[in-house]
Amino acid sequence: MSTILQLKDVNKGFGEGLKRHDVLADISLDVKEGEFIAILGFSGAGKSTLMSMLAGLDKPDSGEILFRGVPVEGPSPKRGIVFQNYALMPWLSVEANVRLAVDAVHRQKPAKERAALVDWYVAMVGLKHARDRKPSELSGGMRQRVSVARALAMQPDLLLLDEPLSALDALTRAKLQDELADISQKEKKTIILVTNDVDEAILLADRIVPLTPGPNATFGPSFDVNIARPRERAAMNSDPDFIRLRSAVTEYLMDVGVSAKPETARVETLPNVVPISLKSTSKPLPAAYREKAQSPIESGYVEFSNVTKIYPTPKGPLTVVEGFDLKMKKGEFISIIGHSGCGKSTVLSMAAGLNPINAGGIILDGREISGAGPDRAVVFQAPSLMPWLTARENVALGVDRVYPKASPAERRDVVGYYLERVGLGDAMNRAAADMSNGMKQRVGIARAFALSPKLLLLDEPFGMLDSLTRWELQEVLMEVWSRTKVTAICVTHDVDEAILLADRVVMMSNGPNARIGNIMEVDLPRPRSRKALLDHPDYYAYREELLEFLEAYEGGASPAEEQLAAIRQKRDQRISRQTCNKRVAAE
Repeated sequence: MSTILQLKDVNKGFGEGLKRHDVLADISLDVKEGEFIAILGFSGAGKSTLMSMLAGLDKPDSGEILFRGVPVEGPSPKRGIVFQNYALMPWLSVEANVRLAVDAVHRQKPAKERAALVDWYVAMVGLKHARDRKPSELSGGMRQRVSVARALAMQPDLLLLDEPLSALDALTRAKLQDELADISQKEKKTIILVTNDVDEAILLADRIVPLTPGPNATFGPSFDVNIARPRERAAMNSDPDFIRLRSAVTEYLMDVGVSAKPETARVETLPNVVPISLKSTSKPLPAAYREKAQSPIESGYVEFSNVTKIYPTPKGPLTVVEGFDLKMKKGEFISIIGHSGCGKSTVLSMAAGLNPINAGGIILDGREISGAGPDRAVVFQAPSLMPWLTARENVALGVDRVYPKASPAERRDVVGYYLERVGLGDAMNRAAADMSNGMKQRVGIARAFALSPKLLLLDEPFGMLDSLTRWELQEVLMEVWSRTKVTAICVTHDVDEAILLADRVVMMSNGPNARIGNIMEVDLPRPRSRKALLDHPDYYAYREELLEFLEAYEGGASPAEEQLAAIRQKRDQRISRQTCNKRVAAE
């Protein structure tokens, strides 16, 4: 195959003098005709800056970008681009948005040929039924399909995809990944995809090129994806080539991510502080968490009993969650997983006391939950901080209320301890408004732990973050949780996150009338790290069970009992194998 694109020692930065910010350094890459390249990188590494230069929307400070041997000097219809955010004309229909691009690029073609192009690509992305709808009438996934159709209809030689699926929910993202995989094979186009999702890169690409953390980000070693097409998620999960490649790419990214971050620590131990909800204590240090969390109840520390939630609608009552029954031990970590609309967050909001229960009840440490309280801390998907306050001040808001009898110095040490634990030792005095989403979420985690709650509730706490930042914060969460052993529930749509965090994974059926469809015990050693799990022989078996369960309920389906029985049978085989292995190891 001939080379279609070359990057030669490309450097890019912004600003001058002391305000200079170097973004990319010594970027070199050769892309072959018809090749699908996935560029994996951290937030802020310069992925979008790189794509802008490839599209001709920006120029390098030094080095050279050649397209078919000619320097890239500006935009060209030969290089189509799809951005993360949908750039559609809101007053035009699906068909008209695509036609706008076709008429601009192919104006020399007869009207009949242009109309045929529009029809072909609208149908290719599965929007034939919605061709007359306007963007406001479309879901996020459908809008991104329009963007893809518009770019393809220009018939570029090179298609640039700048994180086109990152803003979508997991199910919609998976569907569009499958469509992109199908389109790439039908069109045989040269494609460069920027993504932060390792699984997405492996599913779609011929070659993965990681971008190291900034500043001065550069390309790391390439990883060839030698897995036969078409690629299916469930089938790949048991493919040894997929497992080896996934481990190699993940470990490389984690290693370069860790090496790029300095470690600081100042507050090493918690002060002897008694929370407001505790009358007396004889416990030694560290008291701030353990004293409040102590309870004679071990089994059934948290109990969901026939919990049901009903919302009124114009068409009558809608039962979102029905008969949710679950008992948790003290110190247990539960993950709840399921498709969008299955009631995961509804269950969590009822446990937090933020949403009234229509039937049944929730018991925490022997008392029924009847409203919000300081014994439950919640970390939401969107960071809920006071933007004008610093990280320290945001955490102190809760600490000052929970520990009213502690001295100011003791309360400062509680705040400092948890901000250190989440890696914000050098940013305690930075205003929340000046922080990235990842840093804001670290503050939220620190604040939740600093309240010494009896129950920690996490509502997709990393859902708005790129997957690489998510990995990092999952490790942070696990490290802090391992010190406190707080009873915790985490709602997630991420299979790997559910396994990494949980002692048990609760799988929800589809709504309405969503119930617990399956509960999976995660018998993996703690403390856990993502890197250690990748090498564990049972990890991919757990992953396969969750993926098969989610596939069974995909698209609102109600799976047959035979399908669910097959999943349970595989689980029984896994448990039998694990038991046998443990017996052999003990002997």
